[in-house]
Amino acid sequence: MNKRTLAISGAAIAALGAAAILLPNANANPDETSGAKTFSSPAAVKLARSLASDLGDNGAGWYYDGANRQLVMNVMDQDSADSVRAQGAVAKVVQNSMAELKAATETLSSDASVPGTAWSIDPVTNKVQVTADRTVTGAKWATLTKATGQMEGTVSVRRSQGEFKKFDGEEAAQPGDNGDNGGTGAGDAAGDAGAAGDAGAAGGAGDAGTGAVGGAGDAGTGGAGDASGGAGDAGTGGAGDAGGGGDAAAGGLDGGDAIFGGGARCSLGFNVSVDGAPGFLTAGHCGNESQTWSSDQAGAQQVGTVQDSQFPESDFALVMYDDATTQASSTVDLQNGSTQEIGRAVEASVGLEVQRSGSTTGVTDGTVTGLNATVNYGNGDIVNGLIQTDVCAEPGDSGGAMFAEDAAVGLTSGGSGDCTQGGETFFQPVTAALEATGAVIGAGDGGAGGGDAAGGAGDAAGGAGDAAGAGNAGSGNAGAGNAGAGDAGAGDAGAAAGAGDTGSDTGQSLN
Repeated sequence: MNKRTLAISGAAIAALGAAAILLPNANANPDETSGAKTFSSPAAVKLARSLASDLGDNGAGWYYDGANRQLVMNVMDQDSADSVRAQGAVAKVVQNSMAELKAATETLSSDASVPGTAWSIDPVTNKVQVTADRTVTGAKWATLTKATGQMEGTVSVRRSQGEFKKFDGEEAAQPGDNGDNGGTGAGDAAGDAGAAGDAGAAGGAGDAGTGAVGGAGDAGTGGAGDASGGAGDAGTGGAGDAGGGGDAAAGGLDGGDAIFGGGARCSLGFNVSVDGAPGFLTAGHCGNESQTWSSDQAGAQQVGTVQDSQFPESDFALVMYDDATTQASSTVDLQNGSTQEIGRAVEASVGLEVQRSGSTTGVTDGTVTGLNATVNYGNGDIVNGLIQTDVCAEPGDSGGAMFAEDAAVGLTSGGSGDCTQGGETFFQPVTAALEATGAVIGAGDGGAGGGDAAGGAGDAAGGAGDAAGAGNAGSGNAGAGNAGAGDAGAGDAGAAAGAGDTGSDTGQSLN
């Protein structure tokens, strides 16, 4: 055998040896996706819960890979991985069990309770993700790093350029100041009765009077009270007809609309019913600010009274409409002239794509990045069990609705950053708030008359002083054109996109 033959034989043997080493490892690859099926998000959630129940302690969380439409299950051993793959999911063998991750969060709560910090279980990295905002320096940073340093491999720490804060705003800071964010901006230049005077003056519809909620200003042209044919025409009938439902919508707001109380401005989350009576959910730190809430900054149009408010530890409040006949639709204002029907509530899952509607920044979207989050806002305000996301928000958005298609998911609590530079936002799970208050989403829906007034006139998104069209049906002040929280002229109902909404888009699907 010559040297060349020997060299070839040696190379072949080496290659075979390498294959013998690599092939078993390839078969044990914890991220192997061979044979994985694709799932819609709801289908993935359903399968994940079933698999998690079967896996028990051998399961270590899961997440939805939206880019590949795959369900990823974290498991502790190869046998569990095999059973997961048999069901079409991706199996990922990880180091940390769910029990270890939960234990790490408990250690953080006891040893690293530092203002300006937050943490949540991140199944993507199989670690507890700790975030420290820019205020965590000096002794606070030393305390945090000492605690996390003892949990290497289980906890990871990162810095945020922003500062964790609750997203309630002061009344002086009007919704959607320039209308730059989220569609129409919720309540452009609120209080600008200059142009708004037109809303009431046109056609003399300001006194559409007494309850012409959703008055004509909604008439699909976007001009508050200028709805081709004069305020009061609304194209479909007199101001107050609201396509047959304006009056029924009186007082009813949509998720994301502005609410005012105690010098604070927040956002409505979701309309609910309690034993058949209408109410809505918002943030608990908002509920603590005031016992009564109005749809206008001046407080002339009071809509509800707080029945239950939980903050800190949790962050939700139940406000009951003062008028028991209020037809509050189960809808969220998309701030572009349309609304999203909400018929159920679901628990969040990491990877879930969500949207948020709020009275400052309108509608923004993003993804759930962590569960069971704890946030320390300072001054003893520590909230547990939150949903962490990369969705942006700003002051005034507190309490606003986070949703996934037709499902309610969360209520805006707080976070860091803004909608210019981005940031992270935390949400109170809606399912927990419903369970605690006995409230129901989707019941007591007023239908088209309760705020979906097809045709645009009487769109309850303008419930906050509904629709500029008839110059403030609430106060009947046509001259002032006070569309609830503010700018009738801009065609906004102050609280959100109510007045001047393009009615034809009402009820438009998120898809």
